[in-house]
Amino acid sequence: MSRQYFILKNGIRLIHEYNACEIAHCGVIINAGSRDETVSESGIAHFIEHVIFKGTTKRKAFHILSRLENIGAELNAFTTKEETCIYSSFLNPYYERSLELFSDILFNSTFPEKEIQKEKEIVLDEINSFKDSPSEQIFDDFEELLFNEHPIAHNILGRPELVKVFHKKDIQKFIANNYHTDQIIISSVGNIDFTKLINLIEKYFGHIPSNLRKSEREKVIVYQPEQKQVCRQNHLAHCIIGNIAYSSTDVNRLGLVLLNNILGGPGLNSRLNLALRERHGYTYDIESHYQPYSDTGVFCIYFGTDSENLRKSITLVEKELLDLRKSKLGTLQLSRAKQQIAGQLAISLESNANVMLSNGRRLFQVERIESVKEIIDSINSLTAENLLEIANEIFYPSKLSTLIYNPNLND
Repeated sequence: MSRQYFILKNGIRLIHEYNACEIAHCGVIINAGSRDETVSESGIAHFIEHVIFKGTTKRKAFHILSRLENIGAELNAFTTKEETCIYSSFLNPYYERSLELFSDILFNSTFPEKEIQKEKEIVLDEINSFKDSPSEQIFDDFEELLFNEHPIAHNILGRPELVKVFHKKDIQKFIANNYHTDQIIISSVGNIDFTKLINLIEKYFGHIPSNLRKSEREKVIVYQPEQKQVCRQNHLAHCIIGNIAYSSTDVNRLGLVLLNNILGGPGLNSRLNLALRERHGYTYDIESHYQPYSDTGVFCIYFGTDSENLRKSITLVEKELLDLRKSKLGTLQLSRAKQQIAGQLAISLESNANVMLSNGRRLFQVERIESVKEIIDSINSLTAENLLEIANEIFYPSKLSTLIYNPNLND
């Protein structure tokens, strides 16, 4: 069955995809994340994800957690630069219980100061743990390098000195300013009649007063390539090279997805893995990423290596980028690349939880979500000339920024 859509009078949207499995997946996704914070609010979107489970007008934290876990369901949440999501997986008969809890958490949370103070310590530990992992931190530091002072550069976890002074009024202010009803999507995948689901959504979300977004996010306009090395005492040197890239609605998005997969995707036969790991043994971890946002994107290549192999590894990366800029893919190469990504896409969408989250997040960018067949058809329509043009726009040397954690920088 195809996806079905519904909009409440207050602007909250519903997207549902029927699936005959016994397990249903449902989530509430809010189009608000760390890029919507002011400088003094850095980290508050993620902090709200933590404290929103700590009590409502009719439930204490224990009762919130037990409401779904007592029936074997899973309750979780995450924050990105552009979204906050609360979601659950549960047996199909428990749709109403899950939706009622979502509504209670989102619109009746009381944010007790005692719970806020306890959760600060947890978030501070999370920040410190993140700093102990250079292979993770370098991605956030790289986006700060790319976007400079723009709000999208904010680290999702925030800064410790700001987290320490968050209070209930700060949380309520951010929610009032950013949790707009026309920027809330309820996404569902499960075995439930759509009319019944609409009635449940009306029951638990229809009474929420309309609060429509009146302003747009600050656009990403200026990008200046930067080259930066930091002395950091790790066992390995960590390097990330990249550029700003296409937004989630750009016509070239799928072309870059395909190029990224060829270059450093999850397959062990990616060009970077073969060049740096298989042929030379310079690195255990070499990968490339493309992260599209609503109005921009990030393409980057990451690897960790011994300091003595750092420059040689960078040279090999540059060689692979040059090859994609100078030489069109042959017919057989292009066909294999398309087959590979089509298979990876199909496997990723085998998870109904992934489908639920993907549907909800994608609906913020488009009015109708493409089917898997439509996406694969679009990929198959890409030509070698398309990919060559994209490679020369995104991989051009003078446009690339570099960030290196180098333990031997001062030797």
